[in-house]
Amino acid sequence: MSRATVLACLVTSSALALTVAVASPAQAAGVDYVALGDSYSSGVGAPGQSGGCLRSNYSYAAQWAAKHSPATFQFLACSGAVTDDVLNTQVPAMKSGTDLVSITIGGNDAGFAPTVITCLTSSDATCTAKVNAGKTYVATTLPGKLDATYAAIKAKAPGAQVVVLSYPNIFDTSATICEMSATKRKALNSGAQTLDDMIKSRAAAAGFTYADVRDNFAGHGVCAAKPYLNGLTIIPPQNSYHPNTNGYTLGYLPALTSATS
Repeated sequence: MSRATVLACLVTSSALALTVAVASPAQAAGVDYVALGDSYSSGVGAPGQSGGCLRSNYSYAAQWAAKHSPATFQFLACSGAVTDDVLNTQVPAMKSGTDLVSITIGGNDAGFAPTVITCLTSSDATCTAKVNAGKTYVATTLPGKLDATYAAIKAKAPGAQVVVLSYPNIFDTSATICEMSATKRKALNSGAQTLDDMIKSRAAAAGFTYADVRDNFAGHGVCAAKPYLNGLTIIPPQNSYHPNTNGYTLGYLPALTSATS
C-alpha cells in the first residue's frame, strides 16, 4: 500500500453503525454504561477492529466494561465521528436510563487528520500554519459544538455521570530520529494542548467529569522508546496516530477507572 493511500485513509470517516453490545441479565446489578465518541473511543489503533465503526474489544470502553460487568453496555463510539454525529446518531441511540457515559470528541471537528497529513507532507512553516488554523477553530467554533453535544447527552440521560476524556500529546519531542521534525511535533502537540484545554473548559461548564490522559501518555508518544501510540502505519492505515493496545490499557483505561471510582 502506498504512502498516498495511507494518508487518504486518514481522512476517510467510517459509516456510523449502531451496533449495540448488551451484557447478560446475570450482570444486572451493575450500571448502564454507554461509550460515545470517535476513533479514540472506538479503539482504532488496537487489534480486532470490526464493523463500519472499527470498534475493538481493546478500546478503553470495552476493557472497562469487561472489568466492571455493567448491567448493559452500549458501544456507540464510531471512527470518524464529529460532534454532529454524536448529536444526530449516537445520542438518539442511548438508553434514557443510562448511569455512565464516556466520550472523546472534538478532534475530528478540529481537523485532526488533515492537519496530520499537512504536517507529514509539507514544510515546518506550512505545518505550523495548519495547526494555528485549527487552534482558531477550537477557540471560535468548537465551544458551541461541544456545548450542544454535552447538552444533548445531559437531556437524554440527566442522571448519568458523564466522563469526558482528553486526547494525548501524540509525539515524543525529545527523540532525535522521528518521522516528523521536532518543529512539527511541537506544533502538533501544542494543537492538542489547545484542544484539550477547551474540552476541559466546556466539560466543566456542563458539570461533567474531565479525565486527562496526558500524564499517562507522557514519555510514550510516537517515536518514544515505548510508545503508547502508533506512528504512520501501512497496514491497517487507519491505525496511524492512534493509541495502540498499551495506550488504551495503560493510558485511557486508568483515567476512566479513576474518574468512576
